[in-house]
Amino acid sequence: MPGWGWICSNSARFLWKSIPPAIKESQPELVAAWKIGQKLWTRDYAGVYEAIRGFDWTQETQVVVAAFSELYTKKMFELLLSAYSTISIQDAAQFLGMSEEDATNYVLQQGWTFDPASKMLTVMKLAIVREQKLDPGKLQRLTEYVFHLEH
Repeated sequence: MPGWGWICSNSARFLWKSIPPAIKESQPELVAAWKIGQKLWTRDYAGVYEAIRGFDWTQETQVVVAAFSELYTKKMFELLLSAYSTISIQDAAQFLGMSEEDATNYVLQQGWTFDPASKMLTVMKLAIVREQKLDPGKLQRLTEYVFHLEH
């Protein structure tokens, strides 16, 4: 997943290995953060959410972890949006780290549709709005062409 490479790199692994065991043992929050990193680099999407929820973060760290979790959910939604045309509720819930009900509500708010018979979600691709750059030369040629047609 683009943007997460920093945590998945060899540098992160070497950094972890260079931390003395005594520090790791005395800093459970550091170990919990490392578990998130491990889940990211193995692409265990549901495991990332489990690692986030599986630790009682300090108040200072909770803000950072909550922001990361929200950003990660948005990135996972973008991944689903680009990779699927239909997806089961169960799979979507796993990717988004939510219950099936919460995941269904989340994606329905984004314009997806739900088929209760098959328990499948249909992805609603967002229209890509591309900004066109106006080339003054092209505009001039178009103006001259239209002028030529009228006269």
